[in-house]
Amino acid sequence: MELTKKKSGLALVVVALAAVLAFGLVGCGGGNSSSSSAADSGAAEDKVITVAASPTPHAEILNEAVKPVLEAEGWTLEVKEFTDYVLPNTATEDGEVDANYFQHVPYLNDFNEQNGTHLVAVADVHVEPMKVFAGKTASLDALADGAKVAVPNDTTNEARALLLLAAEGLIELDDPTNPVATTKNITANKLNLEFVEVEAATVPTVLQDVDIAVINGNYAMGAELSEDLVLATESATNNPYVNVVVVKEGNEDTEKTKALVAAFASQECKDYVAKNFGDVVVLAE
Repeated sequence: MELTKKKSGLALVVVALAAVLAFGLVGCGGGNSSSSSAADSGAAEDKVITVAASPTPHAEILNEAVKPVLEAEGWTLEVKEFTDYVLPNTATEDGEVDANYFQHVPYLNDFNEQNGTHLVAVADVHVEPMKVFAGKTASLDALADGAKVAVPNDTTNEARALLLLAAEGLIELDDPTNPVATTKNITANKLNLEFVEVEAATVPTVLQDVDIAVINGNYAMGAELSEDLVLATESATNNPYVNVVVVKEGNEDTEKTKALVAAFASQECKDYVAKNFGDVVVLAE
């Protein structure tokens, strides 16, 4: 009888140990499965490229031309639209997005200098020739003494506007090549033009209140301004104001950046821009 009890106790111990081992194996198996799922999820997230962009034409080009090329290579493109010229850069600097596409090089350089950011251009894409639009006055020849002229108020775009007006003979600047010229650099203003300096995105909204306005291409397109209102156009040849793809310094050679740059350089993207924007958006040479 005593022997039987000992055998029974031993059997219970064996069963208990087996249960513990089985539970441990299941636990380990479950942990591996969870880790595998997490790894798969991480891998999927790494295939998402997020880009900050102005609505027109940048977001359009991204969604209609760049996205399909990236998808064919296994990438997912997410476009975040911004209507100003500051937040896309701060979002890129802070790592909220992988890249941005909305600005030209002079603006980028000035932004870095003024804000201590570390952003770099990785691809030249296109030029949007800046244009002078008719407001209350229908032609440049009809401008009266003291006419009001709306221009962007940020350093590089104001300079760009003034250089265009100088090229049209309306004003003279102390240095006709100065990329950061302001109204203080005007040396001759025969019509005593009055300059209305407003945020670049706002210039189209004040067009009816001024005689003429110098407007960035993307904002002119966004406001659906008629080409019939155009009085003068900046040359696209050897234009330094090329719109670029921008990333934070240190991310120039990541797989995401390489994939994005390659998609912009694709024939599909070039064909889309040429077909849909004509001479309003000119591909970089």
